[in-house]
Amino acid sequence: MSSIGIFISIMAALGVGAVSPGPSFVVVSRIAISRSRLDGLAAALGMGAGGVVFAALALAGLTALLSQFEWLYLLLKVAGGVYLLYIAVNIWRGAAQPLAVCDTINGRRAPMRSFTTALLTQLSNPKTIIVYASLFAALLPRTVPLDLIIALPLGVFAVEAGWYSIVALAFSARRPRRFYLAAKSWIDRAAGAVMGGLGLRLILSGLSAR
Repeated sequence: MSSIGIFISIMAALGVGAVSPGPSFVVVSRIAISRSRLDGLAAALGMGAGGVVFAALALAGLTALLSQFEWLYLLLKVAGGVYLLYIAVNIWRGAAQPLAVCDTINGRRAPMRSFTTALLTQLSNPKTIIVYASLFAALLPRTVPLDLIIALPLGVFAVEAGWYSIVALAFSARRPRRFYLAAKSWIDRAAGAVMGGLGLRLILSGLSAR
């Protein structure tokens, strides 16, 4: 298979995974609705940056290290689950608080905070690097051409940031925002429960594998 064919195959598989609902979707959609469109797009870029980190680590062979030292992988899973629980608790605690929607929060720092939140959310699930490594191992040749080494991280960023930009643009529109403001407490509690459930599952899967 040519480099172009390999690249397209990997991007198609990653695209299917990106659109699957998960903590990343919850975070980006909530940021876009409750803060601003700019914050939502910043969060989308954070997701893209996190995808690039995982792609680079997979290409560098970190998965071989994680498979050799299982305790490190389990530690990362538990730490990621704890971070998701932290987000869940904050969302739940703020569910009953009224929200003043505006274009910025605390001035110019809001987009950077949204970017960082999304980046950490993306990096909180070490299973993602296993998905990347599995696809790379299945589809890449034994000797990876330089053009693919350069193109894959760029493609991953385009897929992740592109999809979550669509999510941010959709959820920052007026109707979704009005719906969120009208049902904020219920939506926040549901989002907190989802994030908490994902975090607990990640922690339990790490602890049960010991």
